[in-house]
Amino acid sequence: MHPNHFSTSLNPLVRHLNKEPENFTKEDIIRFIENKGIKMLNFRYAGGDGRLKSLNFVINDSTYLDRILTHGERIDGSSLFAFVETGSSDLYVIPKFRTAFVDPFTELPTLCILCSYYTRDGKPLEIAPEYILKKAAESFKEVTGMDFQVMGELEYYVIGEQEANFQATDQKGYHESGPFAKFEDFRMEAMYRIACAGGKVKYGHSEVGNFTLDQKIYEQNEIEFLVTDIESAANQIIVAKWIIRKLAYQYGLDVTFAPKIATGKAGSGMHIHTCIMKDGHNCMVTGGCLNDIAKSAIAGYMHCAPSLTAFGNKNPASYFRLVPHQEAPTTVCWGDSNRSVLVRVPLGWTTNNDMVANENPLEPPIEMDRSQKQTIEFRCPDGSADIYLLLAGLTVAARYGFEMDDAMEVAQKTYVNVNIFHEEHKNKAASLNSLPVSCWESAGMLDRQRAIYERYGVFPAHIIDGIIKDLKKFDDKDIRMQLEKNPDQMMEIVRRFFYCG
Repeated sequence: MHPNHFSTSLNPLVRHLNKEPENFTKEDIIRFIENKGIKMLNFRYAGGDGRLKSLNFVINDSTYLDRILTHGERIDGSSLFAFVETGSSDLYVIPKFRTAFVDPFTELPTLCILCSYYTRDGKPLEIAPEYILKKAAESFKEVTGMDFQVMGELEYYVIGEQEANFQATDQKGYHESGPFAKFEDFRMEAMYRIACAGGKVKYGHSEVGNFTLDQKIYEQNEIEFLVTDIESAANQIIVAKWIIRKLAYQYGLDVTFAPKIATGKAGSGMHIHTCIMKDGHNCMVTGGCLNDIAKSAIAGYMHCAPSLTAFGNKNPASYFRLVPHQEAPTTVCWGDSNRSVLVRVPLGWTTNNDMVANENPLEPPIEMDRSQKQTIEFRCPDGSADIYLLLAGLTVAARYGFEMDDAMEVAQKTYVNVNIFHEEHKNKAASLNSLPVSCWESAGMLDRQRAIYERYGVFPAHIIDGIIKDLKKFDDKDIRMQLEKNPDQMMEIVRRFFYCG
């Protein structure tokens, strides 16, 4: 580890405590609060709508602070989760010290800590999404002996007042810079604040989507994270969405993670990159090529893809994005560096050529296995997803790939090396299974494949029942035919789910 590892961290707790977050203790938290003059403590936890909730404490004295951190606090669970009965709704929220971060917005020095839900019996709440994710990760390791790690990509539109000068080209905003990119400074500040809150940010950039409508600029952006353990990956996504929204509010801007906001314009996804690790080693690559471990996970994704939409594409607007020719998947297939597929194998550092040394003659060539950076990208989810349940579902799907007798056959049959949206490849596209085209169809696929998710007690049966029920409430099974008759209905649905997730 680099000797300045802790001192260069943007997370003030890491710098002050000189340790990684996973090693934070209650005593560490108290010491930081006392040394830094922290006046407020916020417990934060995800509700059933996927948004961060808040419980605020004034730090009256050291005894009260210790009591909060030792015992947690009680809340009304029925107001947060539809599946909690009002008659037995009291729950505990218990702080996870490893998640502590300094609130980047409050004037009073404030510390935030993410919490888990516990029942009156002192047991983890089985229906809590973060606990389901934990069980999914544990079952994956029990079956495979390996760890499932992920990272997410957050795509979103920033909306502000139209300007006359330096207009970016419509739908040509990919990696644009200021002054053509109007909200680059906003994105960079958001990235900085996310990193200070403990997020492992990889990079950010403007995306393809860029258009004007009703005197407003709509500019698509993306922030991508580094691969990490699955719980941290989920936490940093939910904290990042909160920071982006709150910062936009301060800037006088609007932000949406909605999957589709205008006809003919790029939709926003939330692609998830996955990696299978053991003892710090990427197990998916052998000799610079994907091996059977990677292909087993991919086979699981291929099999479970239709039902995974129940966790990652949770409202009717999701299926306005999953249409051909928009760099969004519609069929169940995978391929290398191919943006028309559901599961993409991104360009990896598999070459033996040290490209940095090639461009910088003063640098000596370094021999190293760069294939450790290889990931597998699942491309259909969007901002409507419940990030904890989505990652739990993906973990289950990957695990199921190792339990399939025909995993290699499934992986071979679903591999494509062409753009399946092109006319000359329509026969190949027709041979592949399709993703659902509505919440109604997604619910049906989850019902059909529910045993996979319920195995090992990962997803409680009544949670699956509840998700199916909620998806069917949209009654959108004929949505595409309805839109042909009434195109204005699409924008009505977009407005309804503009702030989803």
